[in-house]
Formats: sequence, structure tokens, C-alpha cells
Amino acid sequence: MRILAVGDIHGCLHAFKALLDLVAPRPEDLIITLGDYVDRGPDSRGVLDLLLKLHAGGRLIALRGNHEQMMVDGRDDHEQRRMWLACGGRQTLASYRVPSPEDSDLDEVPAAHWRFIEEVCVDWYETDTHFFVHANAYPDVPLDEQPRYMLLWETLFDPCDHVSGKVMVCGHTKQRDGFPRDLGSTVCIDTGAYDPTGWLTCLDIHSNRFWQANQHGQMRTGRLEDAED
Repeated sequence: MRILAVGDIHGCLHAFKALLDLVAPRPEDLIITLGDYVDRGPDSRGVLDLLLKLHAGGRLIALRGNHEQMMVDGRDDHEQRRMWLACGGRQTLASYRVPSPEDSDLDEVPAAHWRFIEEVCVDWYETDTHFFVHANAYPDVPLDEQPRYMLLWETLFDPCDHVSGKVMVCGHTKQRDGFPRDLGSTVCIDTGAYDPTGWLTCLDIHSNRFWQANQHGQMRTGRLEDAED
């Protein structure tokens, strides 16, 4: 069984489909998506629809990103909505054909999408050797005691040598060179999928092989050790 981590998708459905075709997940593989499915890219609705299908097939663990949290906050609070719209929420609502982003009750967003974000998505996940968060973690705090702000929002500057001894796999902090960043005890795989020159990354955590696809239909593969050269 492969454990396949996927970085921040940000509405880039074309890149996500191309990446899945390239990786060709097997029935026994586990896919762990690291959050930020919505905002900035052109088809957040399509991304959530595809994630729902993967989850229904029993092959997906979906983490919650700060952009999903902003979407929920923006639904319930108009002050929060202004911040969300400025951070890519307009592109998300355009994918749902919401006519007036500032004033709508967001009824155009299917209930299944809200349930996925609020009930299916989790803030962290761990295996025997790795743990997965959207953004970051305090190295000396157990996962079940981590504050949500850290898990969803905190930028990665230094490796997280976590007290568990496990390797942290995260997204959120965009790697501007387009390649995953391997810090030994920490691997960041947000490679800017929504940028014109960005990539969406999938990492096999045990083999260190990664696959990438972009919105232009280009694809490439590599290994973490090669990306650090």
C-alpha cells in the first residue's frame, strides 16, 4: 500500500485530474489531501466534487486548510466574508455561479460540500512514521493538543522536530521554485498549483517519489533527494 500525500489544490481541477492520472492510485493506496481545496483557482466546486467521490470510495483522508475555514467563517459572518473574498473566495463563488458574493446566503453551495468541509475534513492525521497537517505544528506539543491556528495558518520557517519522532508532511507554505522542500523531519509539498508557473504535487511518503502536474497539462516526476540538488 502506498500512502500518497497531495498538496494544496486551490481550485485547480485540471491539474488535480492530471495528477491522479499520472499517479494512478491503486485500490489499496491511501490518499491524504492536505487542505486548501478552494479559492484562487478556477474550479473549486469541481475539486470538492472529485474529493467527495474519492472519499465515497474509501480511499481518502482529507485535511482542512485555512481556506476551507475562511469559507465557513465567511458563510456565517459578513465581516469574515470580506477577508475570504479578498483571499480567493470570489473565484470559489464564481465556480458556484453565486451572483452576489457580498450579499448571498451561499445557498448555491451544495449541502454535501459544507458537510465535507465541516464534518469529513480533519485537522491532522498520523501513521506509524509520519503525521500530516495543513500548515505547521509545535514540536513539543502532542497532535491532539495543537491549537487550530498552528495547524491551519502558521507559516513554515524551520523543520518541526516533533516530540513523536515522526516526519511532518505539510502544505500551506508555497515553495516558489515549484519543488517540494525536504527538511528531513519535515516535508512541505505546497508548490503553488494556482500560480501560472506553479505545480500540484503528490508525494509517496515511503519511497520519496513525487509526481507533479499543472493547469497547462504538463507533468513531471522526481524524488525528494533530486529536488534538493
